[in-house]
Amino acid sequence: MISESLSKPDIARSIEKVFNQQVQHQQKVAESTARERSRKLKRLQQTIMKYRPEIREALFQDFRKHPSEVDLTEIYPIINEIKHTRSHLSRWMAKQRVDTPISLLGSSSYIHYEPKGVVLIIAPWNFPVNLTLAPLVAAIAAGNCVMIKPSENTPHASATMQKIVEAVFDPREVALIQGGIETSQALLDLPFNHIFFTGAPAIGKIVMAAAAKNLTSVTLELGGKSPTIVDESANIDAAARRIAWAKYMNNGQICISPDYLYVHEKRKDEFVAKVKENLKIFFTETAQQSDSYARMVNERHYKRVKGYLEDARQNGATFLHGGHTDDQENYIEPTMVTDLDDQSKLMQEEIFGPVLPIRTFRDIEEPIAMINSKEKPLALYIYSRNNKRIKHILEHTRAGGTCINHSAIHFFNNNLPFGGSNNSGIGKGHGFFGFQAFSNARGVFRQHLPISAIELMMPPYTGLKQKLIDLSIKWF
Repeated sequence: MISESLSKPDIARSIEKVFNQQVQHQQKVAESTARERSRKLKRLQQTIMKYRPEIREALFQDFRKHPSEVDLTEIYPIINEIKHTRSHLSRWMAKQRVDTPISLLGSSSYIHYEPKGVVLIIAPWNFPVNLTLAPLVAAIAAGNCVMIKPSENTPHASATMQKIVEAVFDPREVALIQGGIETSQALLDLPFNHIFFTGAPAIGKIVMAAAAKNLTSVTLELGGKSPTIVDESANIDAAARRIAWAKYMNNGQICISPDYLYVHEKRKDEFVAKVKENLKIFFTETAQQSDSYARMVNERHYKRVKGYLEDARQNGATFLHGGHTDDQENYIEPTMVTDLDDQSKLMQEEIFGPVLPIRTFRDIEEPIAMINSKEKPLALYIYSRNNKRIKHILEHTRAGGTCINHSAIHFFNNNLPFGGSNNSGIGKGHGFFGFQAFSNARGVFRQHLPISAIELMMPPYTGLKQKLIDLSIKWF
């Protein structure tokens, strides 16, 4: 571990030392077999389970997260990712044969996935264990050396992950570096072969600019304002339950949380009532007293979301539910707000907190126009039993991913690519898509016959060769 008490130059030198060790060691790691990589992942899985009680305690200290929520949203996704990866890794690493055109008769072609080299994972604070170790699974599967920078906003989780990483890996292969902004800057100055960043779009731009100096490839898992549409045909009972779960879990600090919602005007009152019923079931009458309801991660983020609520009040918004706060606990009650102006902070900023703005619509083109007026979201949720309507929304909007008649659950399917588009992200993760992100798809062409077709058209050019060229253009 690199001490945060070191001077900025000393931090940079310490980090560079680890980086150089990994550069020297990367070829050995790259040559590891599928079986060897699988064994590493198995050790990681076993160590995570060994530290499961400590992970639960760490996240209670950082968020007041309930142990069951930790299991569901932090531990299960990583274990699932490891199991999925181990069961498919041999196939992913094998030659991926592709067709070769007839004009290249006498040859064959395939894709060989090779590791990118030494990679950097910069993790966020909202799901600190999940969103740190899940990308690590993909990086290890692809055969890379890895440096990890966890968030300083969740120190208890970071300390526990440090123990896990040091128990499983040689630091020449995987090293976790704790620290603040100066540590991040020192890491971003290094010529990594790939950077996998999860966080806010504003920081993603800084990461991408730093990567550009070294022509480092990036995967950016960002966020934004993910919308939800509930039309007149929707099952309101199911919609209210699933939206309430996805919105208020982890105190709304979820990149794929429903950020704002459009409900058909005929179903608004019913929907709001059902959400209230589910909030009572989830968190009792008083969420502040419920051990199932987390808190904002720190005072800075608490004040940010509290400021959004104050802005809404000052501009005449109607609070349908909640709105209470407690400075002593960084507590914000599960809240629903309506009658919001387009320029209000709740409609302009990514909320990342337990506040759900609600609007109504008559014509489906109204929410579609609003969605398309904003940056492409990380997720779009559609609640409808009208297949024609669902298809129309999908065809007339853009988003990183979509759930139909559920929210956020697509994150748990490792067969789906997970990621955003433009402002909400670049590149994809999870399962094969994570393996692919940390790999170079190396195209390999092999000539088998002594003479290739292309050699018949090499200089000097003659009338016959021109005819062969003409035939190739026309038929092949």
